[in-house]
Amino acid sequence: MVLRRILTVADPKDLAVLKQVSAPVAEITDELRALADDMLETMYAAPGIGLAAAQIGELRRMFVMDLSDKDAPPEPRVFINPEVVWASDELSTYEEGCLSIPDIYDGVERPARVRVRFLDRNGDSVEEEAEGLYATCFQHELDHCNGVLFLDHLSRLKRERAISKVKKAKLAA
Repeated sequence: MVLRRILTVADPKDLAVLKQVSAPVAEITDELRALADDMLETMYAAPGIGLAAAQIGELRRMFVMDLSDKDAPPEPRVFINPEVVWASDELSTYEEGCLSIPDIYDGVERPARVRVRFLDRNGDSVEEEAEGLYATCFQHELDHCNGVLFLDHLSRLKRERAISKVKKAKLAA
């Protein structure tokens, strides 16, 4: 497994990649599973709870996630060609953060419950209900597959302030 560099909004070249729509995965291969393993290792090292392939410069419709408690054993999951097939009218707001937008957090309103469909790392089709943090994280990572950042759900002023803060922090580092 290899730790990958996470793209950030502080770099205009990275931002251009992050804003692109990812291509569907045509075939589950050993190379794709190795990419998933790299993504999980990168996510854990960051540390984070989700990471889309686009965030490491791989424009493929896939992401990884682990919502286990810090003291519990890891529960890594791989989502390939993810989609939301149903969303509730009821909304919930979670304070979201993103590994591509370090140290920035803000409330984002999303459907409270969703029915999701995806392929797992073995290529098996899975459809399940998601709510709470799982629903929020799934939608956040799916946004990455569509070239959308959580900042895009905020006002223009909040978005500009957040990007400026990340750029200043990068310069200070």
